[in-house]
Amino acid sequence: MIELSDLRKTFGAVKAVDGVSFTARDGEITGLLGPNGAGKTTTLRMLYTLMKPETGHIRVDGIDIASDPTGARRRLGVLPDARGLYKRLTARENIEYFGRLHGLDEGTLKARTEALIAALGIADIAERRTEGFSNGQRVKTAIARALVHDPRNVLLDEPTNGLDVMATRALRQFMLKLRDEGRCVLFSSHIMQEVAALCDRIVVIARGRVVAQGTPDELRRQAGDDNLEEAFVKIIGTEEGLSL
Repeated sequence: MIELSDLRKTFGAVKAVDGVSFTARDGEITGLLGPNGAGKTTTLRMLYTLMKPETGHIRVDGIDIASDPTGARRRLGVLPDARGLYKRLTARENIEYFGRLHGLDEGTLKARTEALIAALGIADIAERRTEGFSNGQRVKTAIARALVHDPRNVLLDEPTNGLDVMATRALRQFMLKLRDEGRCVLFSSHIMQEVAALCDRIVVIARGRVVAQGTPDELRRQAGDDNLEEAFVKIIGTEEGLSL
């Protein structure tokens, strides 16, 4: 479980994140939904310790990341907005490298690497260098790398950006599998159809603030509209919603 309380982060005069609070629970997919520039990526970067919040608290499975960042990282699997694969390494080597960074023994590392290669359907590219991979191949390799240490909490920053229809469908099915395993899955998106198809709970962020949160049905009722996209536009109360 991931708990965020009153997070704030500014860049000069810009309030990128302005008092964000929400909880992402185990066995659920929680979506951060908002227009581009709403503060989703900054919130996730603070959560996986790339940035320090100016105020507020973050707990991962009860661990305060400010007091024990290493312990919190062990419980997180992260797909960042920059996929960051090592181009001269093969897909398998990228996955194994991160497993060794997490201290996995060789037997466990081999078993988990093989299981992830099979689950993500990347056996045909496992021995290829990642330079020249398609977007879908890069994303799948980066997800395997993020999950090799078997984290209970998975963070995905706009995971389907640049993917074709078939790769998007495969990734959505994999996310549902992670949820069904009891993991906490938190992902950001500005694509309404994606959030509607996947999420158990939605956190709507606009201008650095949480403006609504709840199940899709709760958000529809709050906005008084049966269409989730129209409900989203009403909730954020700005023409920004038309850029989705």
